[in-house]
Amino acid sequence: MLLEKLFLNILIVLAPVLLQSVFGEKWRYAKSPVVMGMLYGIATSLCLLFSYKDLNLYWDLRYVPLVISTIYFGPAAGFVNYVMMLLTRTYLGGDSVWFGYVSMTLSFLFPLIASKKVRLMTGRARIKATVAVSLGPLLVMLFILLSYMFYAHEGHLDSFEMLTALLAFGIMLVLGAWLSAMLMEINVERARMKAQIQKAEKMKTLGELAASIAHEVRNPLTVVKGFLQLMRPNELGKNQQYLTIAMEELERAEAIIHDYLNFSKPKPLKMESFSSSDMLNNILILLSPMAIKNGVTLTCQLDEHIYMHSDRGQLQQALVNVIKNAIEATTADGEVKVWLTGMTDEVQFRISDNGKGMSKEQLSRIGHLFYSTKDVGTGLGTAVTMRIIDTMNGKIIYESEEGVGTTVTITLPVKSN
Repeated sequence: MLLEKLFLNILIVLAPVLLQSVFGEKWRYAKSPVVMGMLYGIATSLCLLFSYKDLNLYWDLRYVPLVISTIYFGPAAGFVNYVMMLLTRTYLGGDSVWFGYVSMTLSFLFPLIASKKVRLMTGRARIKATVAVSLGPLLVMLFILLSYMFYAHEGHLDSFEMLTALLAFGIMLVLGAWLSAMLMEINVERARMKAQIQKAEKMKTLGELAASIAHEVRNPLTVVKGFLQLMRPNELGKNQQYLTIAMEELERAEAIIHDYLNFSKPKPLKMESFSSSDMLNNILILLSPMAIKNGVTLTCQLDEHIYMHSDRGQLQQALVNVIKNAIEATTADGEVKVWLTGMTDEVQFRISDNGKGMSKEQLSRIGHLFYSTKDVGTGLGTAVTMRIIDTMNGKIIYESEEGVGTTVTITLPVKSN
């Protein structure tokens, strides 16, 4: 009878995960911690209502939805689930209701404490961590059972029967947690891949549009620039000054068009071996005047003698864009730190500033064409940087918090393909 109830509980536990798989992408509240906490709280309440009762205790998998909701949707979702579980247990009543309150409170502490760390994991690591956290309620169950036996003087209980029940309960709890976590990871991976495909399609369309516009605009700009160059030697005074300004603006427009073309059709990698520390030192020397002009301190910590085999020119362009953005985002008396770390097969560049930072919404749009957090900007520099790093089979990660600053981590293979 115990196994039958626990198998029914597994179906109840999997129900919200399956519902999320079917309707999650279309449902506007699928990412709301409160709503998801209520959904998983219903599963928790149903597990309690269809539980196996013995020794005045309820044997069920109520803690699996509690663990899943707390880890995948945050402490707020877990707390909503916890409150619904307490209300359901109060409704059921019984002599051991206070033991139930203690059991549920102690069991809630395990996912609550671990949620922040486990949420940072991905894939199999997060599945294993979720299953490990779900073992906490099993220990609590054993503690509560022994405490209740002592309290109610149930010393005549056959120890083999108790061990068999605990073993069955533990196996089914781990099975339910593993299945739920695995399905959740499938949902997360599917959503991530869909977002990447949509972003790639959008970037492809924008790139084609940018290329067509750039080609059309470049020709008249070249003609205008040629005539201005012919006119400049014959002009004096203010006209000479105006022509110089016009030439500078035309050069800036040409640079923007060049970036558009690089984004729409990246140049092939020109492979060479070089010292990444020497390259980064040259970049810092190049950007030091800009940092001094903005009142920003530029510091670095480099591992020496790190060699790479990649496209030095394109990597330098990407790093200049990132460090330049960091300097521009930092106010006077601020600091930009640059780290270079060498590993066995990888090289990691980390650029951190204590500037204005970005919100989550701004962070999600980083790398999109025509989006920039600067007052005057096209977002091209960051888009080109991300395209270059991707071409080199590397990874670029942006982390930011408003009022605290931004950290950009670029990880590249020592030898690009």
